[in-house]
Amino acid sequence: MNRRNKSGARTMRLDPILFIATAYLSVLSILTVYGAVENFGRIKLVMQIAMTLVGFVAMFIISRIDYKFLIDRFWLYMLIGSVMLLAITLIFGSTGDKMVTANKSWLRIPVFGIAIQPSEFVKVAFLCSFSFHLNKVKDTINKPKTLAWVLLHAFVVVGLILLSGDLGVALVYLGIIAVMLFCAGISVWYLLLFAAIIVLAFPFIWDLLAPYQQSRIIFGFAPELDPNNVGKQPLLSRETIAAGGWFGIGLKTAGHYEDLAASHTDFIFATICEKFGFVGGASVVVALSVITVRLITIAIKCRDNVGRLICAGIAAIIIVQSMENLWMCLALVPVVGITLPFLSCGGSSVLAMYLLIGLANSVYAREKSFYFKAT
Repeated sequence: MNRRNKSGARTMRLDPILFIATAYLSVLSILTVYGAVENFGRIKLVMQIAMTLVGFVAMFIISRIDYKFLIDRFWLYMLIGSVMLLAITLIFGSTGDKMVTANKSWLRIPVFGIAIQPSEFVKVAFLCSFSFHLNKVKDTINKPKTLAWVLLHAFVVVGLILLSGDLGVALVYLGIIAVMLFCAGISVWYLLLFAAIIVLAFPFIWDLLAPYQQSRIIFGFAPELDPNNVGKQPLLSRETIAAGGWFGIGLKTAGHYEDLAASHTDFIFATICEKFGFVGGASVVVALSVITVRLITIAIKCRDNVGRLICAGIAAIIIVQSMENLWMCLALVPVVGITLPFLSCGGSSVLAMYLLIGLANSVYAREKSFYFKAT
């Protein structure tokens, strides 16, 4: 009985480091939106609070589910469901509210009258199905036939996202795939070959991009060349960050962020820096780094290969998405439209991130190496 009770307690346990770091980022996000509620609108504040609470509940629920059972039984349904959902979005999807792009990455749910970004939730299903696939072929991963099937699995999903025009999210998926393949034991020579193929294929890929995407890339690395058009927002973002100084202008003080488009989503880091200064911005980087390092630690300690791949994949999401967003806010890379984990306003992004952390906690809760052995 005592052993069963300990086992039950273990399945309910959350990693305290992940819990504290994610909670801090969510609280900071809500405070930032509250401080700019006159600019963002009260609906944004209500939505951020609601989705954060829903996310916490979802994280607790998933942490109690045995990820091995979930993946063993439903990995194929997750893969098929992901492809179907992305295909439906490609056909019936639309751009987000007030977005001037050709993306079709949002899907409106008629009954509830809300819009979701399916590619955010597909991250969870993709991690599960791809981890299962890689684990099944771990002994033959470097055989061409095996690798071909693995890549087909990966690029069916990425291809649909690219067809929707969502380049930023597609880059995140490519990061996930690269990290998980590396952790699964793929030969470095294959990775170098893939890199060479991408370089050689770039001219052809460039022709497939929409004109606004090409402009973002050209002026994204040098926004000063087009300060009144494509380069305007990243330059304003950089000015907003600088305006915060060391300790910020204050929670309720108006500032540059009011003139910055998407200052509650893609550029929320700039808003945080202006309101809370360098200290606030640095705390974001530290918290995201703590989450990443903790996920990598769980992956290293995990003795189950599927659990290891899942945590490595989630760490890849945090790393790639955070680097894309922060560098974009600093006007160092093109604006590709990517959210900052746990901070950007957006129900799909917030909820998906907490689903992923719940999955990591499920791995943590069932890994005996994190617990003292019973005497």
